[in-house]
Amino acid sequence: QVQLVESGGGLVQAGGSLRLSCAASGRALSGYTMSWFRQVPGKEREFVAGLIWSGPMTYYGDSAKGRFTISRDNVKNTVYVQMNNLNIEDTAVYYCAAGYAIARAYSHYLYNYWGQGTQVTVSS
Repeated sequence: QVQLVESGGGLVQAGGSLRLSCAASGRALSGYTMSWFRQVPGKEREFVAGLIWSGPMTYYGDSAKGRFTISRDNVKNTVYVQMNNLNIEDTAVYYCAAGYAIARAYSHYLYNYWGQGTQVTVSS
């Protein structure tokens, strides 16, 4: 089992920045893909950014390219997403997810473990 706890959400003005954190525990993350998704009511969960824990690869959804950066701290077993130049359309609940041996997975169906989510609200 992998337990995931997100933090860092909040209210920010358009054009501002936030950094979300996802602390993982329970087992070693070697072989896992760690990703961020987001969801607004009535819509499917959307892929934001991901990385493969054992290597340097990172990858992004279209909405995040050029504005968001995913990173990790191997010592703290924590994944971050730095979100810059936020706009109103970025308002959502953001979830951290983990999946084993799924490589560059964009679909939320492939992930086994999820955090509780953290709300990000961008105001105009």
